[in-house]
Amino acid sequence: METIDGESFGEKYDLFVCLQCGKCTGSCPLSMRSQLSPRKHVREALLFDNEVVLDKEFLWDCTTCATCRLRCPRDLQPVEVIIGMRSILIEEAKVPATVQEALESTFKNGNPWGRAPSKRDEWAAELSLKSASEGAEYLYYVGCTPAYDPRVQNVAKSLVRVFKAAGVDFAILGNEEKCCGNEIRRMGEVGLFEMLMEDNVEIFENYGVERIVTSSPHCYNVFKNEYEGLKAEVFHYTQLLCEKLDNGLLKLTKELKKKVIYQDPCFLGKQNKIFEEPRKLISSIPGVELLEYDREKERSVCCEGGGGRMWAEATATGERTAETRVKEAVALGAEIIAVACPFCMLTFEDAVKMTGYEGKIEVKDISELLVEAIE
Repeated sequence: METIDGESFGEKYDLFVCLQCGKCTGSCPLSMRSQLSPRKHVREALLFDNEVVLDKEFLWDCTTCATCRLRCPRDLQPVEVIIGMRSILIEEAKVPATVQEALESTFKNGNPWGRAPSKRDEWAAELSLKSASEGAEYLYYVGCTPAYDPRVQNVAKSLVRVFKAAGVDFAILGNEEKCCGNEIRRMGEVGLFEMLMEDNVEIFENYGVERIVTSSPHCYNVFKNEYEGLKAEVFHYTQLLCEKLDNGLLKLTKELKKKVIYQDPCFLGKQNKIFEEPRKLISSIPGVELLEYDREKERSVCCEGGGGRMWAEATATGERTAETRVKEAVALGAEIIAVACPFCMLTFEDAVKMTGYEGKIEVKDISELLVEAIE
């Protein structure tokens, strides 16, 4: 994936069968606001050399939501072309400073947020959690954003409370945990991703980890679909808690009289077909009325948080998709936007502020709603 010449990309992704029908660009959530065009980039990968990408700053607009891949009638992967083009930009040092800082921090500190590894487990200081060295049925892989971001730390704490209430036997890696690398690969830094993958697989094996549960769909996706040599089963927390609910181990008894609408995360829904478990958890809370967007499940609209966009300011103009989704939620009468992804949490909270709907609608992770139903 180091070049975009027609031969190498054509051999790897069979781009020569592309119909140039434009469904990929037509379905891209950024194409109407950015110069981003998956159809055009596929053609460029076949016809031109690496120089064609060097002035394309807008390639960082891509959220790697993979809608282009899902809509392609030939089952091609335009998103991988964009990731490959980003790899060239990285090699030529043509990347935004914020992206470079995130990549350097991941290499040095094991996270893209510029935080010290020694502070990774501070969020859990008062929770008395087991260490992976003690052994447990599940390794709770917290992830970088829940470990370091003050708002999302509450999601990790809420999830711990729900795990305990449901009798989940789990442990954490603490300060030994490193970035999963999902966003690193999508920013085009393949070498760093491979290093993270090797390090993580080694530590999982050293502790005999057989089952991993994640907060983030991004961590879930990369462990389940892209990690070579990983033998452990991987679960997103909504899958595990739905199982506990079905088995009668998770008891939701307290009423929450709220109208809740759910935002499907791209890396959980579109890319891994996990649609029903989050909805079942929400609708099982007494008193909750679950609403649906017009565009939901496979048709859900990306929040614009993935693909490294947390560290790269978009060149796209106009209203962000998360802002549009907030307006839609308010119009439907929702009081809470429920999310199941750290990036969705941050982008939607920002969108609520940008649209002026603070005090009218809240953004909560499903784990936070569950805590209210059990405590």
